[in-house]
Formats: sequence, structure tokens, C-alpha cells
Amino acid sequence: MSRTQHDLQTTYDPNQGWSHFVLYSEPQYGIASSGLHGSVSFERPTRRVKEWQDRLQKCEPNPLHTLLVESRKIPSLFHPCVYEDRNSPSAVAQDGCVCFQASYDPEFGLPVVADHHRTVSGNIDHWTYRTLAPTDLRPGDSFASFIIDEATNFWIRTTAGVLVILPEARHGGYSVGYSGGGPNALASYLRKLIETDGEDAAPLEHRFDEKPDRKLVAWTSSKEAQRPQELTLDDLRRIQRG
Repeated sequence: MSRTQHDLQTTYDPNQGWSHFVLYSEPQYGIASSGLHGSVSFERPTRRVKEWQDRLQKCEPNPLHTLLVESRKIPSLFHPCVYEDRNSPSAVAQDGCVCFQASYDPEFGLPVVADHHRTVSGNIDHWTYRTLAPTDLRPGDSFASFIIDEATNFWIRTTAGVLVILPEARHGGYSVGYSGGGPNALASYLRKLIETDGEDAAPLEHRFDEKPDRKLVAWTSSKEAQRPQELTLDDLRRIQRG
């Protein structure tokens, strides 16, 4: 029997952990990922990214973290950083580093993996954070605003002030500033937010509407949508009206 996201109640309770986390895998290709959650990565430490990073808590790697790392690199999840051990298996010449560090977002229980790339000379020392997007706001959370963060990261701010990665299904992929699937998917999601007065923040069952809202698509495809901004429901409605 097939199960829908609603049937599975894919929510997180900090006292009980995940309920029905769904795994998608293609063993013949060595692929394993969440069957419902979209994957998200952050490379630039913007103000909102830093706000999100500040609440992360370090932890031991668990099976959810392995979904964010290539199969052949899973052992590196258990290696210390060169800053902790210059002889770590992930250290390069006792100065460079190719480690992964595990943490989690306590607000949503989502796994986070920080991919460290440091050259031996130290002229490059870069961290990329990978995680899974939530499939909805938590029960009791309410939408306050939609945030575009340097045209690459998308967030929701709840009325309680919590910063939430924009809910996204595995087939999602939001983007702005061009004509294509990403802006169409975002426009369809914003249309749903507007029509439900922000009550339904879950991703659409399909990636985007067959007949998308013309004015919302025009905006998500425009240069205007590429600038950092925070928009309330009233702001989104004005965009929809044109």
C-alpha cells in the first residue's frame, strides 16, 4: 500500500525523535537519500546562515548523516578534523584537511554535515554545510515571512522568530532569476502560501503547477527576486497582484 506524506506524519518531536523518516535508495548506483526531504547546501556564511549555524549542536554521526555524504566517504564522518588531530586519516600532510563534521539542528532534528576543505598551505580553508530541508513547519508554528538570502538560500521566519529552511520535497529545487523549473517551483510554493494565508507551508505534491501563476513566475524569474529581502504575506500578495 502506498503512503502519502500526510499519512506518514513526517514530523519531529525532540522527546521522541523522527516519526516515519523515509529512505530512498538505488543500491545498484550506490545512492541513498531521504525519500521525502530535499537536500540543501550552504557555502557562503550569510547573516541568516550564521544564525542557523549558531544553533547547531555537534553530535556523533548517525545513519541520517550518511545520507549527506558519498558512500565511499562515509568513513570520513568518523575522522577528527586536522585542527583536533594532525594525524587524522582525513588530514593532508598534517596541515590540509578533507574531513566531515556531524551536527544537527535541534529545532527540527535534521542532520547536518560540514564538509571541510583546507589546502596544505592554508590559503584555502572552506566549509560547506549540507543538510535536509524540513517537509513542513512544526505543529503550532505559524508563518511570518519568506526570506530570500542572496538569491541562493530560502527561508521562512515563524511568528516565534525561528528561522526555518524553506520546506522542500525531494523533487523540489527552488531558485530565482531565470526562466526555468526552479523559479516555477518557487512561484508555485508561494502561490500555495498566499492562498492558505500561510497556514499550509508544506511543499506541493508535484514540483510546480501545470498552469502557474503568471505574475508570481514573472517575479521569481526576475532580477528583482535575486536581491536579499524579507517578505510578509501582504508583500507576496502585492507581487501576485502585480
